[in-house]
Amino acid sequence: MTTSPIEQAAATFVAVFSRWRADRGLTKKHLAAQMGFDPSYLSHIERGRHRPTADFARRAELVLDAGGAIWQAFVQYDQARASAVPSRRDGAPGHWRPGGGPVVEDEVASLSYQSGYYRCVVRRILYNAGTEPITRWLARIAVDRYPHDPERSNAHHRAHPLSFAELQLFARHGDRLQEAMWWSAKHDRDALKEVWLLFENGAGRFPLYPGHRTTIEYGYTVPEQLWGHWFQRAVRLPTGRLAVRLELPNLLDPQVWGVETSLAAGETPLRTPVVRRNGQHQTVFEWQTDTPPVHARYTLHWRFRTPGG
Repeated sequence: MTTSPIEQAAATFVAVFSRWRADRGLTKKHLAAQMGFDPSYLSHIERGRHRPTADFARRAELVLDAGGAIWQAFVQYDQARASAVPSRRDGAPGHWRPGGGPVVEDEVASLSYQSGYYRCVVRRILYNAGTEPITRWLARIAVDRYPHDPERSNAHHRAHPLSFAELQLFARHGDRLQEAMWWSAKHDRDALKEVWLLFENGAGRFPLYPGHRTTIEYGYTVPEQLWGHWFQRAVRLPTGRLAVRLELPNLLDPQVWGVETSLAAGETPLRTPVVRRNGQHQTVFEWQTDTPPVHARYTLHWRFRTPGG
């Protein structure tokens, strides 16, 4: 039976992916957990029931550290698919990672609210596409209790300044996030803190060398009196994927919406909807985008419909 170029390319992708999974000694369950998928989805991919996607290939490439083999197999599949559909709008996926400096291959930013405090955790997979080692990473912590009333917000934060002590800031590094990262303050203002996350700790230094990648994660806590009902992510570096997650209490009946702000178009609604999942105690809202443009800003807003929320 004759197979099409798309089917051949999809079969090649599956073979490459399966070989790397076997080489790394990972079961579908363990690999799925690291990639953020359900194990059944990996089974469907390997059995050819689902076709590969750019997001799946990117995550597999990063987790299995396949030296570009998995991504290249996806590029070949995508090119075969593009040949069959010349009017595709999403462009060639092989160019998602530009060179010349640090690249954020994947970012997941989570914000949760509980018992009067907001907890923010940001995880980034970094790739050094430059020529010099990276020894520190800038993290920015900004609060704005009343974002639509600057005068009131400035007065509020002068009276209730954000402090490093209450942030409970932590940072860690490594594929398993096993290494603590030291940090040093860069700016200390009432509503803004900027810190350098250092690729070092008491046990030694671990710079990110050219051609290498690593994962960093940092988090902090802010009391609700300093945080408004918004969560913004600004794209300051070339980024492969940006994902945002909110966890808000069911009892407060949260409603969430989002906007995108760009230099060209100003503020517009998000191009894709925020996905809502109801848990036992918390409602989870998730949204993501691939290859967001540099300088774009994505903001999730919410309100609590329960009185007093």
